[in-house]
Amino acid sequence: MHTVWKGAISFGLVHVPVKMFSATEDKDISMRYIHKVCGSPLAYVRKCPSCEVEVQWEEITKGYEYEKGKFVLFEKDELEALNDSSSKTITILDFVDLTEIDPIYFQKTYYLSPDQAGGNAYQLLMTAMRDTGKIGIAKISIRSKSSLAAIRVLDDCLSMETIFYPDEIRPVSQVPNLPEVLNVNEKELTMAKLLIDQLSTPFEPGKYTDDYRAKLLDLINHKVAGEEIKIAPAKPEANVMDLMAALQASIEAVKPIPTDPGTTTAKPKKRAPKKTSVQAAAGGETEAPAPAKRKKAAPKPKA
Repeated sequence: MHTVWKGAISFGLVHVPVKMFSATEDKDISMRYIHKVCGSPLAYVRKCPSCEVEVQWEEITKGYEYEKGKFVLFEKDELEALNDSSSKTITILDFVDLTEIDPIYFQKTYYLSPDQAGGNAYQLLMTAMRDTGKIGIAKISIRSKSSLAAIRVLDDCLSMETIFYPDEIRPVSQVPNLPEVLNVNEKELTMAKLLIDQLSTPFEPGKYTDDYRAKLLDLINHKVAGEEIKIAPAKPEANVMDLMAALQASIEAVKPIPTDPGTTTAKPKKRAPKKTSVQAAAGGETEAPAPAKRKKAAPKPKA
């Protein structure tokens, strides 16, 4: 793994030297824009629209547009001066319960490993957090951006999720067309709950796959091999059905097939063999009578 940050976790007067690694990776397939005429990939040029010239990196600075078309400019050292000495420290401010944080706050996950001689302090913090069931709310600066973060134990590792600040979360009240009064049909609600119950299962992330990426990779391989690609016609849209019918059809589609006890074919019972006299004596039962001897048939007269 590539180290993306080095610093220390600080809680109280304790410092835990750590390295940070990205816990996730983007598996999206990257494509480039191509000029159809010649097949060449397009190049993007940093061009000034006023001077109509290509601009080199050493001629570029950052600016903030405070009015339309008006900017204030900043030098690199001015922005770097905003980062204080704590920019290399994950400062834990509070310890809270994970269930108190809504998932909407989470951004990106990182792994934290002990650095240099910080193994003992790392294990101490991890064990204390695991035993108390708490997670740490911290502040960290990554790539000149200050972020809130949640430090928690993940298996035998400390992980860190960057989280949004409260003013970065848009309020639900801004969502248009939300119903002001909930008016739900009781029969539909019962069927919806039944459908949820039938679809409820333990979370197994391994069973979910990126179907689009798999299809795209397959298409790329066929293209590279020079095979002709045939586009299948689009499937016709399903007829719109009313909500009750849709719920009923959904329940029928996921309903487990019941086992009908009446359809089970009973196996014929095997007749127990008659006990011999030895078996009867051992079981204290009356000895079974010996079978009657068959009389021999009289010989037929010769012709």
